[in-house]
Amino acid sequence: DLFLLTMKPVMYVCNVDGKSAVTGNKHVEKVMEALKGADAEVIVVAGAVEAEIAELESEADRLEFLKDAGLSEPGVDKMVRAAYRMLNLQTFFTVGPKEIRAWTIRKGMTAPQAAGVIHSDLERGFIRAEVMKYLDFVTLGSEHACKEAGKFYIEGKNYIVDDGDILHIRFNV
Repeated sequence: DLFLLTMKPVMYVCNVDGKSAVTGNKHVEKVMEALKGADAEVIVVAGAVEAEIAELESEADRLEFLKDAGLSEPGVDKMVRAAYRMLNLQTFFTVGPKEIRAWTIRKGMTAPQAAGVIHSDLERGFIRAEVMKYLDFVTLGSEHACKEAGKFYIEGKNYIVDDGDILHIRFNV
């Protein structure tokens, strides 16, 4: 009930040189050994490499730089994903003609609770959620294609929102 600071999830970020970015080094090994048995996440990043990646303008250049460094993704991405995992968070999307937006929620939230993250009136007047899965949307290319393929779902108040769902919330206040 007190949510003591010592009970919070902890992430250790080990900043290493560019050569050690993939496998770590003796210092990372010492950190991992010291934290053995602890409920903590250890992330290895090369700050200098990350700074160089951030300066590159095009996505293609970034990917090429990562590949040359032996990395599959930027350290920032690893950190964000680890933080989401540790904090039990996920993302859903809303899509409209004026705005596309990502919303962060706790895993296990129902559609009305997720709607409440956007605005309390949406939760209070929730009727239903029209749902598309992100991968279906990207694969098929449009909302219309999802509907024609049977990948567009109407869900009620008990629907548990999945990571990456695209929701259109119907409500009446």
